Amino acid sequence: MAPGDAAVRLLTVDEYLALEERAPEKHEFLDGQTHAMSGGTTARSELILAMGGELRAALRGSPCRAYDSNLRVKAMLTGLYTYPDASIVCGKPELEGDARTTLLNPRVVIEVLSPSTEAYDRGEKFAHYRTIASLAEYVLVSTTHPRVEVFTRRGEVWELRVYGEGAQVDLGSVGVRLALDAVYEGVELEAAHAPPS
Repeated sequence: MAPGDAAVRLLTVDEYLALEERAPEKHEFLDGQTHAMSGGTTARSELILAMGGELRAALRGSPCRAYDSNLRVKAMLTGLYTYPDASIVCGKPELEGDARTTLLNPRVVIEVLSPSTEAYDRGEKFAHYRTIASLAEYVLVSTTHPRVEVFTRRGEVWELRVYGEGAQVDLGSVGVRLALDAVYEGVELEAAHAPPS
């Protein structure tokens, strides 16, 4: 360690959970370290709310329930604690501990993309999610185009379907179809960022 460098103190899971109860913002946790979750734009906020509303209506009367980003999800095999923008559970939720704040068995996880987190959501975070045995579908919602991507587990392979304007987004694992146009109705989308050259 170089002079002046401070050692990073790693947290235990119990310390993280205790801190998270008092924290004004949400944090991911992995390998003893916390990372603040980023805020959102108006488009991202509207799309999270719209997805939640459409899912709640579509799941009415089914054994599945939708939850918003206040419910934390844990990938048991890797130890990641995170807050997806929405999740769906069918049947009884499996929750860690007595606090009922950490879900272990999501059937579907939904992330609304932002420029600062898109690479992470598509890459490392998806790798963590793929280790959750109950997870059947991973959904990415664009804030720059009316587009929803659904990754569906087929054995050891994840199959991608991309939906655009006018499409019905098929979430076969929970038996619902969502009108993409209804999700994006009235949302002022963000400007697409040019890829770096």
